[in-house]
Amino acid sequence: MTLLKEFKAFAMRGNVMDMAVGILIGGAFGKIVTSMVNDILMPPIGKLTGNVNFADLFVALDGQTYSSLAEAKAAGAATINYGQFVNTIVDFVIVALAIFLVVRAMNALRRQEAQAPAAPPAPPPPPPEVTLLTEIRDLLKQGR
Repeated sequence: MTLLKEFKAFAMRGNVMDMAVGILIGGAFGKIVTSMVNDILMPPIGKLTGNVNFADLFVALDGQTYSSLAEAKAAGAATINYGQFVNTIVDFVIVALAIFLVVRAMNALRRQEAQAPAAPPAPPPPPPEVTLLTEIRDLLKQGR
């Protein structure tokens, strides 16, 4: 039973939960970037390079010529899909740039917090003797 308790304590620590949230958000962000690369960036780049669809760029290893990657795969040909590799590199560069910008912004916020003047510490309470003397003085002023 102690193993289960130890696991629960481990899983419920803040940094483990933060890591899990980060992984989930990162997976969703990766899908967004992949869609952006495949559906938004690569079509205009392909148009500029003569209507080339980078995802369809390949080399068939059997020596045959195929009109598309789908046709080569349907024929069972082994292929080197360098166009998809180019898309993956573009994905990586965009994700790396986005992470760099987020980390840079976080570091800037931390620097601002470190440079911000801290509030002055509260003065220490007076010693008990001073407090007692103040109370005696106040009682004498009241005429007791």
